[in-house]
Amino acid sequence: MIELLFLLFAAVAVGSAINVLVQKHVLYSSLSLIVLLTAISALFILLQAEFLAVINVIVYAGAIMVLFVFVIMLLNLPADEDGADRLRWLKLIGIPMGLFLLLMVARTVWRVEGTAAAPDLAGTPQAIGASLFTDYLLPFELTSLLILIALMGAVVFAKKEL
Repeated sequence: MIELLFLLFAAVAVGSAINVLVQKHVLYSSLSLIVLLTAISALFILLQAEFLAVINVIVYAGAIMVLFVFVIMLLNLPADEDGADRLRWLKLIGIPMGLFLLLMVARTVWRVEGTAAAPDLAGTPQAIGASLFTDYLLPFELTSLLILIALMGAVVFAKKEL
């Protein structure tokens, strides 16, 4: 049963990731990214990493994606209509590279032993919080500053008159 759920959520994740890339409108692409992040959270739950699943939903699918959608709607971006003509050469490069990536993933899956024990991915929330606010305090604060600057830049771009 777990394998069936894993395959279902993995298929949803791969399908929505492909949909992020092929959508013409950025709002639909960001909504597909929310579905992708939710499917990844379901995969975390199947791996018994409930803390990571909840953090993924709250932080990424909740807060950051709401900011993305807010900025997209604030900028009022039109659908990209002539982008296919401009980036036609990317399809010629992307198809062989995608096939190469698929072959590399298949080769890796073929060589992986099935008897290895699953590592402890989650950790305790206390250990993650202590590490975040001691060892990784500077990257944490720089990330919040970067998000604030991006939001201010979107407001400046959206404003017609300064």
